[in-house]
This record gives sequence, C-alpha cells and structure tokens, in this order.
Amino acid sequence: MIERYTKKEMGQLWTLEAKYRKWLEVELAVCEAWAERGEIPAEALETIKEKAGFDCLRIDEIEAEVKHDVIAFLTSVAEHVGPESRYIHKGLTSSDILDTSNALLMRDAADIIIGDIKALMECLKAQAIKYKKTPCIGRSHGIHAEPTVFGLKFALWYEEMNRNLSRMESARKTISAGKLSGAVGTFSSIEPELETAVLGKLGLVPEHVATQIVQRDRYAEFMTTLAIIASTIEKIAVEIRHLQRTEVREAEEPFSVGQKGSSAMPHKRNPIGSENLTGLARVVRSNAMAALENVALWHERDISHSSVERIIIPDSTILVNYMLVRLKGILSRLVVYPETMLKNLNLSHGLYNSQKVLLALAGAGMSREDAYSIVQKKAMESWADGMKFKELLQASEPVKACLAGGALDKLFDLDDYLKHIDFIYERVFGAG
Repeated sequence: MIERYTKKEMGQLWTLEAKYRKWLEVELAVCEAWAERGEIPAEALETIKEKAGFDCLRIDEIEAEVKHDVIAFLTSVAEHVGPESRYIHKGLTSSDILDTSNALLMRDAADIIIGDIKALMECLKAQAIKYKKTPCIGRSHGIHAEPTVFGLKFALWYEEMNRNLSRMESARKTISAGKLSGAVGTFSSIEPELETAVLGKLGLVPEHVATQIVQRDRYAEFMTTLAIIASTIEKIAVEIRHLQRTEVREAEEPFSVGQKGSSAMPHKRNPIGSENLTGLARVVRSNAMAALENVALWHERDISHSSVERIIIPDSTILVNYMLVRLKGILSRLVVYPETMLKNLNLSHGLYNSQKVLLALAGAGMSREDAYSIVQKKAMESWADGMKFKELLQASEPVKACLAGGALDKLFDLDDYLKHIDFIYERVFGAG
C-alpha cells in the first residue's frame, strides 16, 4: 500500500489563523520590549497581553473595506484590547511584522522538512545495507554498462539527501532573519537596540541592511533549496519508473490488495506514486523560479513579491513535505526482484566484460587501438548473433595469443567488479 500523507503540521502552519498568531506574537514581543524601556506603561502591557486576540472573519470584513490586511488585523486586535491598543505596532511598518513572522513560519517549515529528510535517509541507509550484495547491471544511456550492486543506488541517494540536509539547514539559517527597522529600514521611529532585543527573543537575527523588507535573496535560497530537494526526489522516482518497466521489472512500487491499476486493463501495476512525485517536482521548481523573480524590486520595495509568496512558500513547503513522506513510503516497501536482476545482467551475453578484455590485451603488449578494434568487432558479433561474448573471444587467434590458459576466465569473474563495494560503503556510512 502506498503510504498516505498523514502529517498535519505543515498544512496547519500555513492557515490564516496560524499566520495571524505569528503576527500577534511579533507585535506582543515588540510591546514587551517597549515596556522594558518605559515607553509603554506596565499596566497597559498587562492589558494588552491579557486581551490581545483576533477574529479571522472580522479581519476579512475589515479588509474588504480598507484593502489592507495588516491594518485589518490590527483593527481586529484593537477591538479585543481596547484603548491600550494604541501602543501596539508602535514605530513599525507592515513589513516589519510580515517579514519577521514569515521568518518564523519558514523556520518552522524548515524544521519539519529537515525531520522528513532525516527519516528518508534512515530508510535509504537500511535499503542500501539490505541490498549491498545484490548484483545488477549498471546502465549508461539506458544500455548495459558494467555490473554493480542494487544497494549502491540507495547509497547514492543517501549521499545526495545528506547534501540536501546540509542545504536545508543552511537555508533555515538564511531565512531566520527579521527586521523591525521601520518604513525604509532607517530606524526613524524605533531604536536599533529594540530590534536586536526582540529578534533575539524570537530566535532570529536582524537584517543588517534592510529596506522596508527583508531582502528576497534569502527567500530565493530557501525556495531553490526546496527545488533541489524536489529534483532529488524526482531523480529517485524516475529510476523506480524505469526499473518497473515490463521489459526490466527489477523493482516496483508496492501494490496493495484491492488496488487497481487501470480502468480498462486489469493486469496493470503502474508506478503511480513515482509518477506523482515526478510531476510535483515540476511545480516546486517552477515556484523556485518565481522566487528568483522576486529578488529584484523597485527601490526600497514594491509589493509585486507579496502575492507570489502567498502562493509559492506554503505550496512548496507543503509539497516537499508530502513528497518526502510519500517517497519514504514507496522505498521502505519497494518490491525487489534479485533473480530478474541477475537474468537481465546476463542478457547481453557477457558483453559487460569488454573493458576488462580491452585492458588485458593492452597490458599483454597489444596496442590499445588494435585491442579496441578486436574487442569491439567480437562485441558486435555477439550483439548481432546472440552468441556468448567469451566464446567468440576464445575463438579469436589474436586474443588467444595474448590471453592464454585461464586468463580470459578470470576476466569474466562477476565478483571482481564488486571488490570495492565495502570501500564505497565505508565512505558513505562510515566504518562498520
């Protein structure tokens, strides 16, 4: 059964109510900082903290009239707080609240995705170890190349996901920046020390040089990181799709009891999960392009980025969260056919040994050009006539002259291709 997406945290993170709660968290933190400096009476702060709240439907009503979401929010909060609400939003501009709360939301989203990556890496490591000794043919351009082991595919994906983990942790740090520096970032109505104090309490760093906004190269880094993660997921999904093709059938997605593959053809078992992930990766990459377009704004700001970000940040974080969870479900229950892998490995009549024969002939004194010509000619005969490659070589006088006795047999030893697998695993997973 393909794992269903059950995580609720990411979707809940991007609800209107959650967004307004972050706005209120920032506003209250600023009020506390002002009160510590004697700019807001202690009694007024207590009233604000006790009564501060909002009503989402009421905000919608107000925004329909004023056409400004932050003003609508502040008006709703004021209706809850009363006269002391005059101290709320002191010295701030809308983007101080929007961008600082965005940083908190994206940081929370990054934490969820980081957890998902780590969970997927555990699955990849387990599968890499499980299939460490399962030989299969390696392919380049879709054509048989040389033998490898199935577990190396998982080790490769593990290593790439480890890089994605580092990228996500770096992007988390990059977007954990806020600003409380006023209309164009010059602290005209607020003290720099207050910004430092508030952002410190929130676990954020200040944008050292801000305009009215936190600079959007930060968001672009976050979004392109999500796009790279999605691309890695697609890379894995495409491999599964290839391996599940009828002509290959070395592995396939889990297929649950009662599952149907086609409305017309009852025999179908389609890689629908991997195809789904392939398609979603395109959306995440497109969103990253939109984030890059948001970097260049007019002067100290315009709001052309705002409408875009309301879509792409929630959508991409939710999608990547979903994709990581779904991929883990597919890979943890992947159906693997080692016997078919061995059968496919032998389909090309031993042609995958061509490089070893070439090198052996050259090592025995034959020119590389002559060796290549002889090996390629016998390989083409094997392709054309369906004859075993080794038998054709054994009948070749130039080959027999260079590779006497059992030298040719040793070159066709499958285990020799896999002698350094332990070395690769140790580099990826460490000793033991």
